[in-house]
Amino acid sequence: MYRFLLTPRWWGINVFVLLAIPFCVFMGSWQLSRFEGRVHDSRAATERAASDQQETAQPLDRMLPVDKATSGRRVTASGHYGKQLLVPGRQLDDKSGFYVLTLLRTDSGKALPVVRGWLPGTADAARAPAPPSGEVTVTGALQASETPGDNGVGAQGGLPAGQTAAISSASLVNLVPDRLYDAWITLDRADSGMKAVPASAPDGTGLDLKAFQNLGYTGEWFVFAGFVVFMWFRLLRREVEAARDAALGLTPDEESPTPVTADRTAVP
Repeated sequence: MYRFLLTPRWWGINVFVLLAIPFCVFMGSWQLSRFEGRVHDSRAATERAASDQQETAQPLDRMLPVDKATSGRRVTASGHYGKQLLVPGRQLDDKSGFYVLTLLRTDSGKALPVVRGWLPGTADAARAPAPPSGEVTVTGALQASETPGDNGVGAQGGLPAGQTAAISSASLVNLVPDRLYDAWITLDRADSGMKAVPASAPDGTGLDLKAFQNLGYTGEWFVFAGFVVFMWFRLLRREVEAARDAALGLTPDEESPTPVTADRTAVP
């Protein structure tokens, strides 16, 4: 009854099933490991953020370039404040407002973007407190350059003069004459009545939409594996039933064509 499994057609079906199931299980397991890795990174980033508030600030140059290990770490830098910009459309405590971003010109010849604080409402240069004069030493959390469109960072263009959508060297290079660090910091304590901006987690470490997409893809691949098994058993059952019906003589014979008879109606 099961001799049909040795036919070329069923050899092809069986080979496809034997390849498809391990592939689906492998892809599902890989997506699950991606999700678990993001969960682990999120927990590690949270624990590191809590410990970073207690650790001694390190010189800026020692913590560059910014990566998952250095993002959020406390750093210190000295210099003179220069050009000031506003970063509109930023949320804090479920309120819309803007960052006050000031460039710190360091002794290295490069300028470090420093977020001195956040103010609610529409971005207005008249409301932004002027930076301190003279040499200053700042301490804050190190952050990687932002990418427009990610993590709530605005991607709009055509902003008024003195404003930028993203805090990144690529965006600021056209707005300021200074050479820039490919990083920025947010102060531990905001200046002049502004609210301090908390450090954000490094890219790829938060439980964001991408993390839950990995979890969704995990389920899809395992469902595909189950569907392949289900369809194989369904095809097998249909083939067995057809073979059993043929053995019992229950297979309907092909209908012979109805003979065409000539019209023999007499013509008067």
